[in-house]
Formats: sequence, C-alpha cells, structure tokens
Amino acid sequence: MPHDIVILGVFVADTSYRADRQPRMGETIMGHAFALGPGGKGSNQAVAAAMAGGTVGMITKLGRDAFGEMALATWDKAGVTMLGSVHDDGTTGAAYIFVEAATGNNAIIVYPGVAATLNPADIDARADAIGTARVFVTQLEQPLNAAMRALEIARKGGARTILNPAPAPSEPLPDSLLSLCDFITPNETEAEALTGLSVTSPAEAELAARALLARGVGCAIVTLGENGALYCDGDIVLHVPAINAGPVVETTGAGDAFNGGLAVALAEGMTPEAALRFANATAAISVTRPGTAPSMPARAEIDALLAAQG
Repeated sequence: MPHDIVILGVFVADTSYRADRQPRMGETIMGHAFALGPGGKGSNQAVAAAMAGGTVGMITKLGRDAFGEMALATWDKAGVTMLGSVHDDGTTGAAYIFVEAATGNNAIIVYPGVAATLNPADIDARADAIGTARVFVTQLEQPLNAAMRALEIARKGGARTILNPAPAPSEPLPDSLLSLCDFITPNETEAEALTGLSVTSPAEAELAARALLARGVGCAIVTLGENGALYCDGDIVLHVPAINAGPVVETTGAGDAFNGGLAVALAEGMTPEAALRFANATAAISVTRPGTAPSMPARAEIDALLAAQG
C-alpha cells in the first residue's frame, strides 16, 4: 500500500532520567524518576505523523531484541508501517536522556545500534515506497550517504522533501544534499551550526534561513521553542507564534512532534501558515506530557486545540 509519508531514521529505546541537574564527571547524584520508552528522532516523527492522521511508512534497521520488539509494538499501536529490516547480528539503538526537573529541558546521547549501518543499498531496496510518497522526511541520526540517496529518490519521484538537521551537524552539510531539500527544519542551535549565525530571535532566524536558501534549500523553517517558528522561502516570510496547550512537562519530543505534524500538513496540501500552525499545535500538546513517542497527540486533539485558538 502506498504511504503518503515515508520517514527514514532511527529507533532507539529512550532511557530517561529526571534530576535537579546533570552529574559532574566522577560524581553520582540521586534522581527523581526513571522511564524506559520508545524514541529516536525518525521513529518519533513517524509516530507523530501517524497519530496526526498521516499514512506513514518507516525505514530503519532494528536488532532482533527486546528494544526491537518495543519498536514494532510502538509502530503497530500508532499505525506506522515498518519498511525496514530486523537483524540477528546487531542491536537496536538506545539513548540516554537527562531531563532537568525544574524546567523539563533535556540533554541527550544517542547510540543508533544497527541503524548506523543503513546505506544506499538499503535505500534502493525501498525505492518504490520513497518514490511514491507525497512527503519524505529524514534526519541526521543515520549515515549521511543513506539520507542523500533517499532524498535523491524522493525528489525524482516528486515527493516534498524535509530534512530535520538533528542532531546538530559537527561538520558542514554539503550543498549537494541541501539542494535536495524542499524544506529544512533546524532549531536555533542547529541553525547556528549550519550557518554560523546566532539565532536568538525571529529576525535572526530569518537571516539564518536566507543563508540556507542561498545554499540551495527550497524553504527554511526555523523552530524557536516558546517563540514559535519562522518560515522563509525567499518570497514569503512568516513568523507563526507558539501555541500554549498547558504547563510544560518535558520538551524532549517537541521537535519531532513539530516535524511529524508538518509532514502531515504538507501531505494534505495546507498553506504555509496553516501548516506551521498545525505543526506548532502538535508540538504544543506533546510538551504537556512526559516521554517522546507516548506524548504525540491524536488528530482530534490537534484539531480541537486549533479550533480553540480561533
């Protein structure tokens, strides 16, 4: 069955620790809570998109282990189709997540496991699914050559392509990759890593967005946390404010919720402003709940929040 949205990325089991602060090297501190659950940017975005009403396929690699079983159960519950492969000779990824108790802010270490071996041949094996999608999404947790090949196939097939450049790249991304991106969705830190420009306001976000457009990106959407998101395609510049859905519990999955919501909005043909409002609403609800994939809202919740905003 064709999928409107195809996502290439990584699943990891999130091991989340809540404490007042992170320990210093060599120090042990006591935490307030621990949780084990599904994560990984690609997987989170796939769950967010499916919960928001999209028909979603997920390309990745899993190990044949307990964390791999968690991934399959998570996608089955959300309605995501597994388009990847399961391996006996590798492990499913895992992540360490520190959550600051007072603010809900986070710091993360990701080990992608067998998904670190994703390569262009794996992508070619799923070329039909990628080439028939309306929207294709990827990030930077899997190898860059796999992302590049998938973007090429998606662009050739007519899909609208989204690159979420997370985690922030330590090396410059090639212009040849950026030119395959109809949309790029960095947060403030990622935008600075990509452009060298500080991003602390919508005005600075526009400067960074235009720098990305100059390197071949079709449209840059810079997410600004509590300040919403900035859209720039060269002709249209929009600053869409954030939506308050309630007290913030945890921000870990906010960016993934935004990207999943954006993918659905684009697949449904929404205008730029409507698409950003839909993505903002998806993220706004997610941060009122703990966890990543478990925090993703259903379509009815998103529609209700938008309707309440008028």
